[in-house]
Amino acid sequence: MGNCGTREESTAVVAHSQAQQQHMFPLHGKNTPSDRKCNRSISDLSDPSTPRIIEDSRNISLYTNLIAFTLFELETITKSFRSDYVLGEGGFGTVYKGYIDENVRVGLKSLPVAVKVLNKDGHQGHREWLTEVNFLGQLRHPNLVKLIGYCCEDDHRLLVYEFMFRGSLENHLFRKTAAPLSWATRMMIALGAAKGLAFLHNAERPVIYRDFKTSNILLDSDYTAKLSDFGLAKVGPQGDETHVSTRVMGTYGYAAPEYVMTGHLTARSDVYSFGVVLLELLTGRKAVDKTRPSKEQSLVDWVRPKLSDKRKLLQIIDPRLESQYSIRAAQKACSLAYYCLSQNPKARPLMSDVVETLEPLQGSGPSERFPPPSAAHRRLPGSNAGCRPTPGVKYPPGAAAAVPPRRVR
Repeated sequence: MGNCGTREESTAVVAHSQAQQQHMFPLHGKNTPSDRKCNRSISDLSDPSTPRIIEDSRNISLYTNLIAFTLFELETITKSFRSDYVLGEGGFGTVYKGYIDENVRVGLKSLPVAVKVLNKDGHQGHREWLTEVNFLGQLRHPNLVKLIGYCCEDDHRLLVYEFMFRGSLENHLFRKTAAPLSWATRMMIALGAAKGLAFLHNAERPVIYRDFKTSNILLDSDYTAKLSDFGLAKVGPQGDETHVSTRVMGTYGYAAPEYVMTGHLTARSDVYSFGVVLLELLTGRKAVDKTRPSKEQSLVDWVRPKLSDKRKLLQIIDPRLESQYSIRAAQKACSLAYYCLSQNPKARPLMSDVVETLEPLQGSGPSERFPPPSAAHRRLPGSNAGCRPTPGVKYPPGAAAAVPPRRVR
């Protein structure tokens, strides 16, 4: 959703936005079947935990928990979209800081907000705007950003969200001036984001997020992670269907390989993307970084061989995290990433299993102090610090059995 964070972050966001624009193009030129799974009637979607799909913006008023703002009201709270109110930019358009209260409309609770304005010349248009209203207008969860209201006036399309004080995870991980996030905070963010995805996947009619990445994970003042930008989200396969066939959209470095190749979208596609973000949290490196040596530009390609080798495992951890975590916690987190990134989608865990794996890692401080890298590499081959294997599950050589037994779904 761009970045609904602080003004302090806007420079980094704007600099990133030019690169982010190209991410919204199809990931390759292969023609795939059209988006035929998102045409759902209102009548067959009565469960409030199941998002109904409204195809006509004139029916948005059915979402009684959303405020229908006028363009004049949103111009007022952003001072006519003044440049010094800009929080950031993305594929959708520009995001502005605002403040709503009774001076805007009688009865409104005083609240800082982020106002996202559709760029009429952008790559995301009315369809993505309507998709975001459809999903966030109905779905409520502590790890999803809250949509407060919208504006649909003439050809103007705007969305109003809760203001996320600390901005995006991307900026906290990769902005050079940012203080490094601690191990405990990174694990807390990973768990929060995992809970958000698990909530979407476990709906009666699962929702596939499709664009899970660090720039779409926003943080509140307590570093609670919330998923934002639902413009590419899809209702998942139903009944005997195994996947949704759709045009390939998303972000290079995060999209699951089978989705890129076939256009077949499943909840396991999101699991792969989660694995990439978990690697970014563990390593402090970007999913794709062209400034690094050629063999290290793709984070997944560089890290994957090391994840299944205890002797190399410690080499990937962000060096800024020294002495903040235990060997056991690092092994569990790395092993979880390994399974999320499996080339075989069916071998990836469910997000509910990911949540179950991450919960014991909360507050996993350096009870088992990490030795210097050279000493650690000497100890690990004979160490018993790894996780106990799950009976009946075959694991790759050296990988800790981090993921609980997978439930077939």
